[in-house]
Amino acid sequence: MITRDDVGGVHIKYLHHCRRQLWLYLRGIRPERLNPTVQLGEAVHDSSYARHSPVDLGAARLDFFDGQQWVHEVKSSARPSDADRAQALHYCHQLTRFGVDVQGAILHYPATRRTVRLPWTPEAAAQAETDIGEVLSVALSPASPDRLPRDRCRGCSYTDYCWTE
Repeated sequence: MITRDDVGGVHIKYLHHCRRQLWLYLRGIRPERLNPTVQLGEAVHDSSYARHSPVDLGAARLDFFDGQQWVHEVKSSARPSDADRAQALHYCHQLTRFGVDVQGAILHYPATRRTVRLPWTPEAAAQAETDIGEVLSVALSPASPDRLPRDRCRGCSYTDYCWTE
């Protein structure tokens, strides 16, 4: 089963997006590669900020880390979400665990040419710790969490697992 050290950015993103999606993902159900929305996101990622190298932290893989100690994440969506914020701050948390000083995270939205800065604060650190605990709680649950209302599932690669009757 998953441990604190195994919790990565995808786990945090799914926690904030849909706990049922996280529960399915934790059990090896992974239809993302077949989803056109995910494929678009990968294309945006591959074509944006290509001069920077991703940073692999084991369970987490962030897009890049700059010389001013900011984590950078490139997102394909047009507007920021709680899941985006939580994922980026999780990467800050992971870096601090390795002894790296971080200033915070910067979310990049190439589709709208927007950026969002998220400073690394004691409150952000506490939330990142809480999120890890929540992922572990979902992992230990014997039954899947309730599905979200259908209108929140648009574009989700797990729709067939939740809505096929």
